[in-house]
Amino acid sequence: MNIMSHEHVEKSVVILGILTFFAVIWGGLVQIVPLFFDDELHPEEGYVKPYEPLRLAGFNIYVREGCYGCHSQMIRPFRWETERYGHYSVAEESRYDRPFMWGSKRTGPDLARVGGRYGDDWHHKHLTDPRSVVLESNMPAYPWLNKRPADVELTKASIRTKIKLGEPYTQADVDSVDAALKDKTEMDALVAYLQGLGVAFKEHNR
Repeated sequence: MNIMSHEHVEKSVVILGILTFFAVIWGGLVQIVPLFFDDELHPEEGYVKPYEPLRLAGFNIYVREGCYGCHSQMIRPFRWETERYGHYSVAEESRYDRPFMWGSKRTGPDLARVGGRYGDDWHHKHLTDPRSVVLESNMPAYPWLNKRPADVELTKASIRTKIKLGEPYTQADVDSVDAALKDKTEMDALVAYLQGLGVAFKEHNR
């Protein structure tokens, strides 16, 4: 009996498991290896800078409020995505994101290139009362962000952690947090974070 016959493979858990394993490995290699040789996916490093304190505070708020659950930050290389959102995402853009904000669900639009698309006032209104600017929006409102001061100590702790992880922050960055977040609300921080998304890539590729 031919042990590689279709019928025998389906009935043998061991053979089916081995073949499935190698199929997954081969499929992964076919998809991943070419990316290492695609220059567009590995642009010159250095144009994306570490988050300044206000944007880092905004990043922490974005994570805390679970914004990544409804908004991705990963534009895939498909025509229908690039026509709507802009150039597809590249690895360099996420180098200082811990955790990554790529996401996998889009209850709301992708935000990878939202920086500069709207003014600060628009973001403030949208986050405070989404339906005041987008009538059909199903996004929850975040009015309390206007009342809470940006968290100085958490931002300092975040920078200290990033220093330990090898990111190019210094003690001077920690010391600058007090001045950077003075009189700033959580809303200010979140808007600053959103306004920076995709900006470095767009400026680098003008």
